[in-house]
Amino acid sequence: MRKAGLSFLLGGLVACSALAGSALAASDGAAVYGTNCAVCHQAGGVGMPGQFPVLKGRIDKIAATPEGKAYLMDVVLNGLHGPIQAGGMSYAGFMPTFKGLSDDDLAAVLSYLTTLGATPQTFSVDDIKAARAKPKKGSELIAERNALNAAHPIP
Repeated sequence: MRKAGLSFLLGGLVACSALAGSALAASDGAAVYGTNCAVCHQAGGVGMPGQFPVLKGRIDKIAATPEGKAYLMDVVLNGLHGPIQAGGMSYAGFMPTFKGLSDDDLAAVLSYLTTLGATPQTFSVDDIKAARAKPKKGSELIAERNALNAAHPIP
């Protein structure tokens, strides 16, 4: 009886640690970035001249306002196509949608990206859920970017 109880307890602990491990993995923004974003934006968010903007030291500044946070969530959920100006440079890249990632993963990666700057910000799962509920077309996203840039210049 004692041996069976110990086996049951040990099995429960293993299952709990596996669940905790997967929850931690899902919320690890650096890992999500490495798997999904670094191929274009490079390790550490340094970008690729002419194709993919630098993220390091910019995302935290954009996320410092509610409009900026909304824009960043809209970009990862809807993608971004066409030429843009970012950090004083022109880019003609293509960013796919990442709406297939979980709300946890998107909140984690956006929060992680802000840590590459001076003023980290936090994105919550609820923030992502709210943004996901309002999908945007490419022209709407460009209009949102232009309005944001007029109100709070995008670095």
